[in-house]
Amino acid sequence: MTDSPSTKPLRVLFCGAVLQNFFDLPAAEIGKVWAATGEMLRGIRDLPGVTVLGTLDDDETMVGTSPNGWPWTFYILADVPDRATAVAACNLFRTIEVGEYRLWKYMRVEARIGRELVIPA
Repeated sequence: MTDSPSTKPLRVLFCGAVLQNFFDLPAAEIGKVWAATGEMLRGIRDLPGVTVLGTLDDDETMVGTSPNGWPWTFYILADVPDRATAVAACNLFRTIEVGEYRLWKYMRVEARIGRELVIPA
């Protein structure tokens, strides 16, 4: 028996970009953003029904901002149960606090939602 499309998880690629506001911070303030980033990463991983399949951090070979999206700084590939869960993951950027601001002042996210691409035998 195969899963019907409505019962299969959605395959989501969360694409994250570090913005210029992060690079403008004094060195003493950067730790707060990293702590919030860790909270966001755990938050995505811990959402009900989410299975993180892989991550990619491009910060060693892509230096500086990516304000227009491409190239992204980091990626999280995950299976999520539904669109609402993908939206909840993106919402973490809006709700996690970094001092008097939110994480989205320092990073942006875009979620690409699709389905698993099955490679024929």
